[in-house]
Amino acid sequence: MTEPEAVILVHGLWVPGVVMALLQRRIGRCGYRTLNYTYPSMRLTLTENAERLARYCRGIGAARLNFVGHSLGGLVVLAMLERPREFAIGRVVLAGTPYDGSVAARSLARLPGGRTALGSCLPEWLGRERPKLPLHYQFGVIAGSLSIGLGRLVAPDMARPNDGVVSVSETRFPEMHDHIVLDVNHTGMLLSRTVARQICEFLRHGAFAKESFSPP
Repeated sequence: MTEPEAVILVHGLWVPGVVMALLQRRIGRCGYRTLNYTYPSMRLTLTENAERLARYCRGIGAARLNFVGHSLGGLVVLAMLERPREFAIGRVVLAGTPYDGSVAARSLARLPGGRTALGSCLPEWLGRERPKLPLHYQFGVIAGSLSIGLGRLVAPDMARPNDGVVSVSETRFPEMHDHIVLDVNHTGMLLSRTVARQICEFLRHGAFAKESFSPP
């Protein structure tokens, strides 16, 4: 039986999908079927990971697929959306995703062993032109302003505000439907009740909640 919709969670660099487990449970409490997708963020290229994600999605029995991508995971989702698909796309939430490049990643690449540490996926995005995304897709972007993270160590001159890894300005892109800045750092997005609540708001309504609210 085909379900009306599902939410696919896509993790970031250096980590397995299990880091998204708490966020997955919280989104699930909003009434969504949630699937925690794992991919080799270091070994495969962006193109390979995008194709791999598309194959995974084709096997899901849902009328519409929504996506939540954290950091590099958001870039994998965007790269997948550039390709032909046999499934319907709903709404997409990107959290701490460096759409407009990454000062921290470029700084790390200049250090000994830095290019190896970045793997094969992120450098492909940094070295290519930004895609022109279809305007009919609804993109919601969450950025963090709590400047605590490893990115500050390699790029102390990173633009403020930032989440310690990605600056707020790096998360913006023309096709986004809504953008919100929350008082969280890059990793803390995965643990934050407020982030989970805002994701559910966008998945339901195509916009973030601007008024104050109590987390679930």
